[in-house]
Amino acid sequence: MKFCVTTPIYYINGDPHIGHAYASIAADIMARFARLDGMEVHFSTGTDEHGVKVARSAESAGMDVLEFSDLMSQRFRNMSDKINMSYDDFIRTTEKRHEKAAQTLWNMIEKDIYCDTYAGWYSARDEEYVTESDVVDGKAPSGASVEWMEEASYFFKLSDYQDKLLDWYEKNPDFILPTSRRNEVISFVKGGLKDLSISRSKFTWGIPIPHLDGHVMYVWIDALTNYLTSLGYPDPEKAVYVSEMMENCVHVVGKEILRFHAVYWPAFLMSAGLRLPKRIYAHGWWTSEGQKMSKSVGNVVDPHEIIEEYGLDQVRYFLFREVKFGEDGDFSKSAIKKRISFDLANDLGNLVQRVLAFIQKIGGRLVVDYDFSEDERKLFENSRSLINRVRPLMEKQDLHASMSTVWELIAESNKFVNDMRPWELVKNNPQKLNKVITALCESIRSISFGLAPFMPDTAQKIFNFINVEGKSFEEIKSNFADQDFQEPFTLFPKDN
Repeated sequence: MKFCVTTPIYYINGDPHIGHAYASIAADIMARFARLDGMEVHFSTGTDEHGVKVARSAESAGMDVLEFSDLMSQRFRNMSDKINMSYDDFIRTTEKRHEKAAQTLWNMIEKDIYCDTYAGWYSARDEEYVTESDVVDGKAPSGASVEWMEEASYFFKLSDYQDKLLDWYEKNPDFILPTSRRNEVISFVKGGLKDLSISRSKFTWGIPIPHLDGHVMYVWIDALTNYLTSLGYPDPEKAVYVSEMMENCVHVVGKEILRFHAVYWPAFLMSAGLRLPKRIYAHGWWTSEGQKMSKSVGNVVDPHEIIEEYGLDQVRYFLFREVKFGEDGDFSKSAIKKRISFDLANDLGNLVQRVLAFIQKIGGRLVVDYDFSEDERKLFENSRSLINRVRPLMEKQDLHASMSTVWELIAESNKFVNDMRPWELVKNNPQKLNKVITALCESIRSISFGLAPFMPDTAQKIFNFINVEGKSFEEIKSNFADQDFQEPFTLFPKDN
């Protein structure tokens, strides 16, 4: 089975921040889970490097625009590596392979393109045209400044796709998630779609339109095509692969760019006769200590800095345990410190430490005994079924509920330790101790697999303690053989 997941390609007029890292880690979690579940995965990320904003940012920096793009794109690649993204492809829209893909797509939808003149308001920051009714005090709905623009432009007949899009949403109710975002999009489309300007003729930093001198592509048709480029489009030998991956693809996007992905993108694909993605999932925004992040306020959360301060897996855990994926969240130092102290150090770290310490007390070897009592069998079965409970949640990208499900098993296991009192069994009932520790080791192994997509480094440490490879969920089904267990060390120091 194939699975494709993408991050947005990030606009390079500013440095990476926590919002970029959030989307990237979310997609990484999905990709890692799918690989562990035996799927063939394609995971792409990258940078969006064309448009008037980039050209102006380069000019302000006193740099050649391509030199500026190289510099800024590398910063996003560095962020991707810093957060341990397991991406298969990092795409840049300035690459020749992307130019070919975008021009091919243009040719495929040319039947729905016509020439006219655009006159109206334009937000350079949002790279979006803004209707007169949406402009308030010289600002777009996003708060960005707008400017009046008149130029010759090519238009896509988006209005022709209104009914087709509504029909698609109805037949594919999970195409847009979470549901609240789906309702917003449907309301927007029902309000009436206007044809979309898809070219610019007053600047040159963009992909040239085939056979049309003096026009470059509107940044969004350029940017959206990256999802096809990364899959190998338009190589005819990759056509089947592109189709299969696209129909199994989840686009992770910020809610501010949902309209482009849930309205414009499927319309372009319909026009070109290409497969639509499986889902558009829009996540929320992050504030910092209760305030909107702003350079002027100085509260922008830098992913490099918080990872250095708290640890990578700790940050990855916090982002998806603290807030339901799809909703807005607030990043606060007190909140992440509490999560590290209570959830990671006390709940998870203490469980692993205690169980493996008991094994060391009996010589560092586990004598496997599956002749369970009712209590041991209950924990064992709940452990073995963990991934089956998580899987349907991951299929809907409910990352918060998935992590909560793993933590339910952690809580159950800690209670089991307290109830079984293995520190007493060491002295007076070693046979019972073997059964208790066997059940707990099964629990720890399953917890590690459940954690692996979210906290890969932590999961690997636990795998190393219990001599498990951790390459596939199928390994949960195998029994522990008699083996030496490594002596554990503290997973999460409490003074973090």
